[in-house]
Amino acid sequence: MLFTSLEFFVFLPLALLVFALLPVGVRWVWLLLASWLFYGIWQPSNLIFLGAVTLVVIACGRAMRGEGRGRRTALVAGLIAVLGALVAFKFHDFLAGEVERLAGLAAGALPRIGVTAPAGFSFYAFSAASYLVDAYRREVPERTDAGHLALYVAYFPKIFAGPIERATTFLPQAWKGLRSDPDRLLLGLQLIGWGLFKKVVIADNLAPLVDRNFAIAAFAAPMELLISVYFFAFQIYCDFSGYTDIALGVSLLFGVRLMENFRRPYLSRSTAEFWAARWHVSLGRWFRDYLYIPLGGSRAGTLRRAGNLMIVFLASGLWHAGLGYGVGWTFLVWGALNGVYQWVGLATRSFWRRAGALLPRVRDGLPLHVLRVLLTFHLIAIAWVFFRAKSVNEALLILQKIGSRLTELPGLIPRYPFTAEHALGFALIGLLVAVEILDERRPVLQRLAAAPAWLRWAVFYLVIFALLLLGRWQAKEFIYMQF
Repeated sequence: MLFTSLEFFVFLPLALLVFALLPVGVRWVWLLLASWLFYGIWQPSNLIFLGAVTLVVIACGRAMRGEGRGRRTALVAGLIAVLGALVAFKFHDFLAGEVERLAGLAAGALPRIGVTAPAGFSFYAFSAASYLVDAYRREVPERTDAGHLALYVAYFPKIFAGPIERATTFLPQAWKGLRSDPDRLLLGLQLIGWGLFKKVVIADNLAPLVDRNFAIAAFAAPMELLISVYFFAFQIYCDFSGYTDIALGVSLLFGVRLMENFRRPYLSRSTAEFWAARWHVSLGRWFRDYLYIPLGGSRAGTLRRAGNLMIVFLASGLWHAGLGYGVGWTFLVWGALNGVYQWVGLATRSFWRRAGALLPRVRDGLPLHVLRVLLTFHLIAIAWVFFRAKSVNEALLILQKIGSRLTELPGLIPRYPFTAEHALGFALIGLLVAVEILDERRPVLQRLAAAPAWLRWAVFYLVIFALLLLGRWQAKEFIYMQF
């Protein structure tokens, strides 16, 4: 069931009505049943995968209670079962094909699984893995029962595309009893509206031009490819953050707080800030806590730290490979390129600190701030080309075609035949950037709460009219739920 589908707008009010009528102590049971319905109605067979992961988590979690070496065995077994299934579903058939190609074997010579992971599997597999590690570390109370744990894995607002919530923050809310209050209801509705706007108005209006030009990259004009690269950067951001906003808003209606997953990422002043603090925050923290720090983090010297960073970004690239844009080497290159960005940042950090100490006015001035934001955005946009392209060669071709005409852009722009599609796309991006800049200084929703009533309602009605007039409500999946 999609957040943008008619079925969801029927499902949500009914789920809220039953939730409100039930005693507080048993509301979590209804949320569990509603979550299974939400996930299973998409494709009933998905419940088999969800059920298997849930049973593994419950069994291994119970086995880790008490003392003894069996706790470590249960942890390893659980991680192999959950993460091993994720790796097998994603990469077995792809790697079998690559081995056949490199070894000169006939197609189909090696066995195939023939099964792909269901939508959202990457997200709830990582949630399950985080619970297993936290339970082993005794960061989750051993009294955790099977029902609450099943709700944690299956909770419907986050199941398709996160955020990757931790059991340490989710389970205590379920234990206390789920209640919603008027302030949370209003904030939840506002987040749902803004998330829908980002998805169906911005992302889905940028998507057609992006899809069209990436599909014919070898024949598209360099200017069209450049525009498509810019549009895709905002398409994927609005698509993914739009889902997160809706998930956070829906959760607030049920009295559950999920973690913030995006913090205006395209205002980052460095790629380190982008990945560590602003983009897909829950995934960044997952890799930090369960991979980077266990590998030694930054405590084992410069070379070890650089190696650990690259391992994390390569793993992130592999995690992103999936149904959305296929499984291929592009995601590994995308991860490696972002890892190289971190290397360059580490290598030049001391120089920039010394330069900043010598020129504090320049360091703290607006021009340098803007320059750093623009540079970071373009570095990320270059990496997005590998994320979106069908192959590494195609990504390199796109970048080569754009690069070959960069010096001619000042003369091309005034003469380029921009269409209404281009104008709408740039206008929506401009609106988004303006809102993000305002939000950076003070949350826009706080500004609205303090604004006169007429202005508040004018904004609400404008968003509703935009959803109705400009929204593309066709059943178009969120990009990240396919990974």
